[in-house]
Amino acid sequence: MFSVAPMMDWTDRHCRVFHRQLTRRTLLYSEMVPAGAIVHGDRDRFLAFDASEHPVALQVGGSDPADLELCAKVAAEYGYDEINLNVGCPSDRVQRGRFGACLMAEPDLVARCVEAMKRAPIEVSVKTRIGIDERDSYEELQAFVEAIAGTGCTTVIVHARKAWLSGLSPKQNREVPPLRYDVVYRLKRDNPDLTIVLNGGVQDLDQSLTHLEQVDGVMVGRAAYQSPYILADADQTIFGEDRPVASRAEIVLALLPYAEQLASQGIAIKHLTRHILGLFNGEPGARLWRRYLSENAHHSGAGPQVILNALERVHAVQEGRAAA
Repeated sequence: MFSVAPMMDWTDRHCRVFHRQLTRRTLLYSEMVPAGAIVHGDRDRFLAFDASEHPVALQVGGSDPADLELCAKVAAEYGYDEINLNVGCPSDRVQRGRFGACLMAEPDLVARCVEAMKRAPIEVSVKTRIGIDERDSYEELQAFVEAIAGTGCTTVIVHARKAWLSGLSPKQNREVPPLRYDVVYRLKRDNPDLTIVLNGGVQDLDQSLTHLEQVDGVMVGRAAYQSPYILADADQTIFGEDRPVASRAEIVLALLPYAEQLASQGIAIKHLTRHILGLFNGEPGARLWRRYLSENAHHSGAGPQVILNALERVHAVQEGRAAA
């Protein structure tokens, strides 16, 4: 199993359509959607997605079993392949809503939530940390996972860092607490019947393969977003299938129909281009690609031609021509 992590303000539907051009098999996740937004809000705004995104999972945050059961049923109606409960985000805003990592202190409540979600006809998973604050013993983590498994949920995604619920920003909580891959490995050894997916600090496919010798799956986060072309090798390297694309230029051209669709719907092209800024990272012309898109995609009336113009400038650099 291989997936791209749910990331707030990043893995929206436009990002996922882009990532799907790079890899057919990688599981893609939505941003975390608060349960209240699904229960009371504009569902299409939060849940609509393009059919090309499959396999795609919805991540939700919440702590009310009835609300989460409804979320799971709605996710099934929308056609998501999986719904994931966030028990790993440590932000203050999330804690005020009584969801995210603070729920690790309430395993019985989490179990009730997951049990309710499993009444819907959709796969349910949980994403968590290895611990919170001073509650970071392996025994507490194992008991937490056992509570989840007791509901019949068999997939647990584990960010291999603990979270500090106060004193650190969400960014610091992704960097300061040390990575403990050994804890996740042990969790798999002690729970052979569960699907244990490792998350946290994974930078490339080679590291993913190393982790896959110990666990069932790997979730890559910011590395896949900031240097998305690493996903182009995922189908071949991870799944043993043919590589779907050969070049970055092919990916750009494959995105144009979607860009035209957005333009026809009156959706600003900048909502797509912000996700593709890193496509040429490490290649000649990468800086020019980023600069041209950043400077031009936000203009009123900007459309797919902006992407083509940026690609032409990259080609000019790579072919030794002066870019216009």
